[in-house]
Amino acid sequence: MQFLRIFDTGGIKKLVKGDFSKNKKPLNLSSILLPTFGDILWLVTFFLVLIRGRHMINADGDLALHLNLGRYILQFREIPLKDVFSHTMTGQRVTQHEWLTTVIFSLAKRCFGLTGVIIICALVISTAFWFLFKHSRKATETIISPFLTVFLAMIISMTHWLARPHLITFLLLTLWMMTLTQLRSGKTSRWWAMPLIMLAWVNLHGGFIIGFITWFIYGMGVLWDVLWQRLPKAEGLPHHFWHYYLLGGISAFISSLLNPSGIKLWEKIITHVGNRYLADFTQEFRSPNFHWTSLWPALFFIALLIILLGVSKKKIDSGLLFNAAGWLVMGLYSGRNIPLFAIVTAPLIALSADEFLLEASHQFNFIEKIKELDARIQNIEKQLIGLFWPFLGIIAAIAALFLGFRFDYQKLGYAFDPGAFPIEAVNWIENNPQKGDMFNLYQWGGYIEYRLWPEERVFIDSKSDFYGEQFVRQYETVINGDEGWELIIEEYNVEWALIPPDLSIAHALQRDLGWKVVYEDETAAILRKD
Repeated sequence: MQFLRIFDTGGIKKLVKGDFSKNKKPLNLSSILLPTFGDILWLVTFFLVLIRGRHMINADGDLALHLNLGRYILQFREIPLKDVFSHTMTGQRVTQHEWLTTVIFSLAKRCFGLTGVIIICALVISTAFWFLFKHSRKATETIISPFLTVFLAMIISMTHWLARPHLITFLLLTLWMMTLTQLRSGKTSRWWAMPLIMLAWVNLHGGFIIGFITWFIYGMGVLWDVLWQRLPKAEGLPHHFWHYYLLGGISAFISSLLNPSGIKLWEKIITHVGNRYLADFTQEFRSPNFHWTSLWPALFFIALLIILLGVSKKKIDSGLLFNAAGWLVMGLYSGRNIPLFAIVTAPLIALSADEFLLEASHQFNFIEKIKELDARIQNIEKQLIGLFWPFLGIIAAIAALFLGFRFDYQKLGYAFDPGAFPIEAVNWIENNPQKGDMFNLYQWGGYIEYRLWPEERVFIDSKSDFYGEQFVRQYETVINGDEGWELIIEEYNVEWALIPPDLSIAHALQRDLGWKVVYEDETAAILRKD
């Protein structure tokens, strides 16, 4: 009976109306069980990842590459700093900027299969946008504005939802920007979060350099406000802001050196980013194609930013404004930066949309009604504890997955797709080992390593930054059958190839070198010297 008294209809009515004492919040099952807006955003994001999980595994060849590296680290208890997976670059120095994520993925795969990897991805992405919502919400008077803005940012990020370590950057960039804005608002004691975030970032993903880019741009924005006297007179700049801003940045740089390759990691990433050929070779580094419908939300987001900034009457924090402009430029230059632009810009759009709603409510009755609805929602939110539904969602999803339920829209489960990877061909090789060194498709290198190493070593895998421009050009010469391809095959003593059967090089190997097809299916063919 006591249980029923706690969760009664009267309690729910009070919760909806916001009829509570100012000094005391109710503690009943309504406040525990009703989801907050943050809970709703987290749950939607989490289950969207589960729905897209199979696509995330098969969209490119990197997951198998990471699983193989993580397995190597767990097996040999060392991080390989020289190449052991290819026959073309054996012994060459390699920088491992994602080693910790590969270990996490491999542990998840070892315990729960590829389902475990997708659950990790779902937890990271949903938590990133939960934090982004909390961060955006602090600066607004309404709750609808930050919720819709962050929801749109989440939709935009879906273009780069892949089962890869870069998803960690979604989360860590959000925490990094939160720390910068806390410094600006006067919470200068939070500077210590920057080196801690960077220590994790530099070992989880090579995108750690993004933190320093945003740090520098944010500092330039604050300096601009100081020089042009754009700071509110009542607030000004927090005491010793520059001291803690520099302390956080410098200590974060020192933390970034605490990785297996030290300063060499910086050198490798800067060299790779600055190489135009390798950037053009990698699809995700190219400029986004806005003819794709998947990028239309990003176009809308850009238009929304321009419009809201145009109608805004308040002075905008130039640290946020400069970062929004900077990441917009970088997003237009390289498609992989579009989700980062959305994450960095979401708090600014939420704040501007909030201002617009408050101003327009005096002129339009329907906006005034939206404002009133928002106020009622906030009364409810204040009484809710939250987090119950995310925990319930995790438990329910894991239970459903291991009972055989398939969340992916194709209902095929989380596995490598035989249409994307040479699964059957590799099965055949396991039963019919091939002598000599291979040539393989770039996108298949990681999968071949994952299945056949150490018995077989690949010609190339998807680490284009490691192989370098000269070697990648050689690979392209062969795969396209361009002039001189035979000399490259001879230079690397290639005796057999695992490639798609419809490539021109597959026909050229038979026509010009007399190679024979020893295995073929719809996805892959194996050819070798006669």
